[in-house]
Amino acid sequence: MVNRVVIAAPGSGHGKTTIAAGLMAALRARGLKVSGHKVGPDFIDPSYHALATGRPPRNLDPFLQGEDRLIPLLRHGSAGADIAVIEGVMGLFDGALGTEGYASTAHVARLLDAPVVLVVDASAASRSVAATVLGFAQYDTRVRLAGVILNKLGSQRHADEIVTALEATGVPLLGTLYRNEEIHAPSRHLGLVPAAERASESERLLPELAAWISEGVDLGAIVQVARSASRLSGEPWRPPFAVEGRRSVVAAAAGPAFTFRYTEAVELLAAAGVDVVDVDPLQDKELPEGCAGLYFGGGFPEVHAEELSANLPLRTAIARAVGDGMPVVAECAGLLYLCQDIDGTPMTGVLDASATMTKRGKLGYRKAFSPADSVLAVAGQRVTGHEFHRTIIEPGSGPTPAWGWDRTPDGFASASLHASYLHVHWAGYPELAERFATAVHAHG
Repeated sequence: MVNRVVIAAPGSGHGKTTIAAGLMAALRARGLKVSGHKVGPDFIDPSYHALATGRPPRNLDPFLQGEDRLIPLLRHGSAGADIAVIEGVMGLFDGALGTEGYASTAHVARLLDAPVVLVVDASAASRSVAATVLGFAQYDTRVRLAGVILNKLGSQRHADEIVTALEATGVPLLGTLYRNEEIHAPSRHLGLVPAAERASESERLLPELAAWISEGVDLGAIVQVARSASRLSGEPWRPPFAVEGRRSVVAAAAGPAFTFRYTEAVELLAAAGVDVVDVDPLQDKELPEGCAGLYFGGGFPEVHAEELSANLPLRTAIARAVGDGMPVVAECAGLLYLCQDIDGTPMTGVLDASATMTKRGKLGYRKAFSPADSVLAVAGQRVTGHEFHRTIIEPGSGPTPAWGWDRTPDGFASASLHASYLHVHWAGYPELAERFATAVHAHG
């Protein structure tokens, strides 16, 4: 049995992440084992989930993983937990554009048959909040709206006015939270700042966040809502292969500049006989002993460009290793790190390309294909993924693209290299992890 609850909102900015992470921390403080999950491709919010739960972060996304994998992935990620708290994305019914809500929070809640608790920012309304809640309750009755948490209340009088109006909706009130300017996560050009970049501050605030939630939210009622979810059928997800015997080492970029990789990617590599060893490009001067491959995921190298550039020993070691044919897979931040420079600040210089910050970002789901064989994919391989960045790459002449979509080439590819803006969730395409692992073993 997976006790589960979805934390949703009418739109972005209502406090979903703060309240979801706070619920995780508060429930954990009460002795419950909590697993945190995020609807959609986002990697920043899960960093706070991991801090609050003490467990690896997990994403649930039908576009990236396939509808039929969501229940297995939830069962896998919540194994051993008393309750799974699933944070939604954007507004409850907002999904991929032009799809009538595909991959929305509501879509995921329906696939998981999970009850939904709606977080509503009440700072700019009173009785009208009840109309909002009623509309969300009735818009799609396949989604079970099990309760509401009022956020950013200004006073007791303000709360009383809304509570009275809510009675007519029939939606239970599960929490009233007043404005607290001391509890928030700072943001910048791509959203919230990842927890790893403010680890000490985040750890300090967690007890305060848990106490704030405990004071204003009926935790017992939240647990009862989660326990009301139906029993899920099907086996937990697991890698579809298992390699025994020889192990190889892959160095994975980590630390404040590289904060994002999907947990299941590491689990897939482990099953394929690869041990992932973290390397912080801001501090570590060399690659781990026995390193036979490189995996550079997402993050914010543009924020830490000067520090990354200053670590000449590691930059040199990486350039030498890639030049010698060491397999490397890089996504987004990793792509930037492999470039000659970011806005003139030298990087590893592996790729004949420069990266430049822009004023407008690129964000969205993509359906991509592999134009040619590479270390990660065979020619014609089709995947779904997402891009989320505010840089552009100016390549040298004639690179082989890593992916292509909508007549748009993306990244660089060769027999030993795959570098792209596109993030692909390998749980949806485990053959990618297996192909990369095979190349790593061969190089080692």
